[in-house]
Amino acid sequence: MTAPQESAPPAVVVVTTVDTPDRAESLAAAAVEARLAACVQIVGPVTSVYRWQGAVEDAREWQLHLKTAEERYPALEEWLLRHHDYDTPEILATPVTGGSSAYLRWIAEETAPDAG
Repeated sequence: MTAPQESAPPAVVVVTTVDTPDRAESLAAAAVEARLAACVQIVGPVTSVYRWQGAVEDAREWQLHLKTAEERYPALEEWLLRHHDYDTPEILATPVTGGSSAYLRWIAEETAPDAG
């Protein structure tokens, strides 16, 4: 008989974009340092095409994928709104519906406000 597996804590992946690789690295490091993200992956450059103030624009951007515990998402969103330099930053949160239990526990441990 095997022992029941401990359930994995819920997590989300939050996506945002910035306009320079330096800004991406700075925002990523600060979010991890603040324990709002366990890990941030930076992807880019990407080309974004969007409508802004009535005109179609395009921009070269760097995308950040921030992994956090579901319960830490509100604090991460508030933090991004304060520290992001865009007027209306992209902040999209996608719930993680599966994955390695060990990795999901690590995310929860690393983003616990009282850790470290």
